[in-house]
Parts: sequence; structure tokens; C-alpha cells
Amino acid sequence: MIEARGLSKRYRNGVLALESLDLQVRRGDIYCLLGPNGAGKTTTVGLFFDFHRPTAGQALICGVDVAQHPMEAKRHAAYMAENVLLYGRLTALQNLGFFARLAGRDGWREEDSVALLERVGLQPEAFRREVRTFSKGMRQKLGVAVAMAKGADAFLLDEPTTGLDPKAADDFVAILKDLQADGKALLICTHDLLRVTELATRVGIMRQGRLVREYSSSDFSAGVRSLFECYEEAMAGDKAESRRADAPSSGLEGNR
Repeated sequence: MIEARGLSKRYRNGVLALESLDLQVRRGDIYCLLGPNGAGKTTTVGLFFDFHRPTAGQALICGVDVAQHPMEAKRHAAYMAENVLLYGRLTALQNLGFFARLAGRDGWREEDSVALLERVGLQPEAFRREVRTFSKGMRQKLGVAVAMAKGADAFLLDEPTTGLDPKAADDFVAILKDLQADGKALLICTHDLLRVTELATRVGIMRQGRLVREYSSSDFSAGVRSLFECYEEAMAGDKAESRRADAPSSGLEGNR
């Protein structure tokens, strides 16, 4: 469904943002990518949506190479950013209807929008309110409804729970689990370790553009190791590499 094969990105300024990423998100998977800012998570999502072109390797959505066939690949995928872009002076129903038709759902009716907004848990009294009056949690619910209206099989989300209060985050996690139950493939970039432990089927930890650790949910279910411990271990490796890089030369390296 969502696959990276040796995926790399080096920007024109020479910065290597992503190096030889291999990952696969299958139907019914919720794959969470963790890592500090600058680790390459957002670059990864951007490559899957042709926001920029890879330096090497492939990004594939449902078997379609994104760089070679971007429009066809995008038909199978839905993207949701941390701050969902919606039309503030339109109502929730108007936004959802507009984006559904934009995605090619020409027969979309208001009844379809109502059913979808009910499914994501938006309060009925908000259906005809202008979106500029919405809280962030309400905007996120509408945003995922827009993504669902597209009829996509693959969902890529960048920091979707950032800034949500605990109740709104719980509601959003429930929506994502519903998508998983529907057989969708979800790739989520996040810093929220707490939500990852209750949500992810698999976890990847990135640093400096590389995927350095990968786990399945069963690795944490027995309680032997926590995700926090694994994350700290991965970041400690990063610090150790930095110390080695910053250490003064002994002048003996050439004699080895």
C-alpha cells in the first residue's frame, strides 16, 4: 500500500534529509514514524505526495511510483497535515462537499457529507457553522472526513494530534482505529509517544535522515521494554555519534 525502496533526498544546499529509507505499510497497518525535528519524517511524507522529487529510490502508493505517475498515485492516497487547510468562511458541510467533488466524487450529496461527519464524531450543531469558529479538534475531525471522502486506501498524516486536548486526541485516535478496521494503510509522523503505544501496529524511529530502529506492537505489549526506553536508546546512539564526530583528532588515524 505505502512503500519506500531505498528512498533518499538530498536538497540543493547539500543537506541529506533522507537516506536509503526502506519501509512498507500494509493494509490494516498503522505505522508510526518517530524522531526529533529534522529527522526526515516530514520529508518522507512529502516524497509520497510529490511535494519534492527523490534523489534516489522509489516512493510507491498501491504499487504506483509517485515520481513517475504522481496523479495516479495521489488518487489512492489522502494527506492530512498538522494544520488542516480548510475554507474558514464555508461551513463543515460546504467544505466537505467541495473537497469531495474536487476529488472526483461528482455524485456526492449533502446526505453523504452528513453521514461522514457523524461517523467522525463532529457535533451535529456544527455541521452548518463556519469552520473559522471551530476548535482545533473539530478542524481535525473535519480534516479526516475530507480525507475519507476521497475514498483513498492509503492515509499519510503529519503530526495529527499536536495541540489537541486529551479528549480531542482520544476521539481522533478512535477515528484512526476505525480506518484501520476498514483495511486502510496509515503512515503517521508524530512526537506523541503515548498515543503511539495505544495506536501503532508498527513503529519506526528516525534520526538524521535514517530509519535506525523498527518495532512491532508486540515488542511492547509484554511490558518488558517501553517505547520511551527504545526511543531514548535510539537518541543516545545519535548523541554518541555526535560526540565522536566532535572529538579532537589524535593525529594517529593515518597510522592505523
